[in-house]
Amino acid sequence: MNPPSIEIRPLATPLELQECVRLQRETWGDGFSDVVPASILNVAQRVGGVSVGAFDEHGALLGFVFGITGIERGRIVHWSDMLAVRPSARNLGLGRRLKEHQRHVVRELGASIIYWTFDPLVARNAHLNFNRLGVRLADYVEDMYGITDSALHGGIATDRLVVAWPTDDRDIEDRLLESERALASIDCRQGLVVTRDWIESVEGASILPHCIRIEIPADGERILIEEPEQAMTMRADVRAAFRWARAGSYAVSAFMLEPNADRGYYLLMKTQRPTLVVSGRG
Repeated sequence: MNPPSIEIRPLATPLELQECVRLQRETWGDGFSDVVPASILNVAQRVGGVSVGAFDEHGALLGFVFGITGIERGRIVHWSDMLAVRPSARNLGLGRRLKEHQRHVVRELGASIIYWTFDPLVARNAHLNFNRLGVRLADYVEDMYGITDSALHGGIATDRLVVAWPTDDRDIEDRLLESERALASIDCRQGLVVTRDWIESVEGASILPHCIRIEIPADGERILIEEPEQAMTMRADVRAAFRWARAGSYAVSAFMLEPNADRGYYLLMKTQRPTLVVSGRG
């Protein structure tokens, strides 16, 4: 399938809206209770929300993005709540195209930032967000949604990274340059890996490395579904590493996943920038 032949546009007809509901259930499971109904997908568009689909040349829905617009401390912001692409259409860049369409729409509304969440254990999302879209880490929320009824979440605590994506093109270019520099830096690529044992060993240390790494498995999605005990251990390890890093004023610059490797790494550098803190449902 040729990606340029795919049309990105708002969900419009009752059939398209219902097809989006079906795609949600196919993605997160038939028993998933947080499905956004067709009525909300429809009316949200009237008040600044985004309900956009990716359609092939036959009008079949291949993916969608849904988000809501609101006010945070006096400024217009957007919360991207859901994104899904059918497995058969994954490798076509649709996730990125849907996000870019969403950014252009909410920028016209006056929004300066788009927020969303993703599971820090999912390597492909980390790569897309930090290396391709140019997001910045805004918060790490422990067990954000509680134990859900989606098979994709593995029946464990739903820790999430909250990321902030600027709507301004120049801000994104700056972030992507930062990501490229981190990935090209030997110091970052070979930085110390933060583990729970290492955190205990440096308790109270006054001199800390400028660059650190947080490790996750390359196949975290599979482990979440098939190996719940290992997933719980991974969750605890990554939670401890991010908790320590954020307390030490480290910020994620990029994500490194080498070809054919079974590990991926968040690359973090020490910064004096104030930490963004947001809250909400994503």
